Amino acid sequence: MKTEQPQNVCEEAVYRSVFNETSKTVFNYIYYKFGNEEKANDAVQEAFVKLWENCAKVAPDKAKSYVYTIANNLYLNVIKAEKVRLKYAPPSLGTTNESPEFIMEEIEFKQKLDNALNALPENQRTTFLLNRIDGKKYAEIAAIENVSVKAIEKRMHLALKSLREQIDGI
Repeated sequence: MKTEQPQNVCEEAVYRSVFNETSKTVFNYIYYKFGNEEKANDAVQEAFVKLWENCAKVAPDKAKSYVYTIANNLYLNVIKAEKVRLKYAPPSLGTTNESPEFIMEEIEFKQKLDNALNALPENQRTTFLLNRIDGKKYAEIAAIENVSVKAIEKRMHLALKSLREQIDGI
């Protein structure tokens, strides 16, 4: 006996499953593009609202792709409206047992890394961060970005080359 697959995402269990499986990675993907946690949260939230509004039209196996596409389109619309630069949260002002020299070197290295990442073209930065921070494989990144695995390999090669040139010791 064959069990029927649900035809849309309107069933709460299906929607919840899509949300639980997808929201964190979509957030990270958009965050790496926006460089702004609040805007990434807004884009992800809006993408899932649109998924719910169109749940009858979206097959469960297409829901993940739909959410990525909507979130990316929201990102592109914001980029058109304003120039967004990748920003990182300032370092916390906690106490530490590290020497002042070490702390200073760490701050300088973080600044060099931030500058080097900011200098990368957006597609290289996103590919690099999805691979190195989220641990995504090239094939996964290619699917998210809707390009070939070869294109992802090239982006990663160029990103690493650029980072090596800008930061000694990577």
